[in-house]
Amino acid sequence: MNDRLKILKNIAILISGTGSNMEAIINDTLSNDHPGIVKFVLSNRSDALGLLKAKELGIKTFVFPVNRTNSLENFEKKLLKLLTNKKIDLLCLAGFMKVLSKKFLVNFKGNVLNIHPSILPSLKGLNTHKRILKKKSITHGATVHKVIPELDSGKILGQTTIKIRKGDTPDKLAKKLIKKEHYLYIKVIRNIMTGKNKIIQID
Repeated sequence: MNDRLKILKNIAILISGTGSNMEAIINDTLSNDHPGIVKFVLSNRSDALGLLKAKELGIKTFVFPVNRTNSLENFEKKLLKLLTNKKIDLLCLAGFMKVLSKKFLVNFKGNVLNIHPSILPSLKGLNTHKRILKKKSITHGATVHKVIPELDSGKILGQTTIKIRKGDTPDKLAKKLIKKEHYLYIKVIRNIMTGKNKIIQID
């Protein structure tokens, strides 16, 4: 085990809520063939349910609040210091509801990934399940992409799709999509950590 730990790449995860994708990532890294290890989970909210899940899985957790007395700028300074100290190679956003600044992204030397619930470049931003139903589309999905200063605009690394059925609601779409999100995210993480450039496509 010690020999394996020496060659693993370090992962950190940012969350703001339940940590569903976070949990999938952590569980996947616990397999013996995984090229990475999750060093910590960090949230901007102390009440994020994902923090409890991470602790149960044996992962170190941190909370750096963002509120009236703690600015996003201060959050990013503390985060950058922690990422440097822990020698993080890959930062994964998993339901993290803050937009990282250009200054932070320039200063962090590792890769930053995000999973977005739409088939990018369509439907950037929030409330994608509701918005896709308004468009009367027959297809929905999720995208894992690199994070750049422009919102939801970084290089696409993988996508998955689902069919929209009659009677679907935003909640039903979210429930149908979430397991495919999990599978897509963990596949992309393995891909990027082993230096592969192939875009993952899951139908």
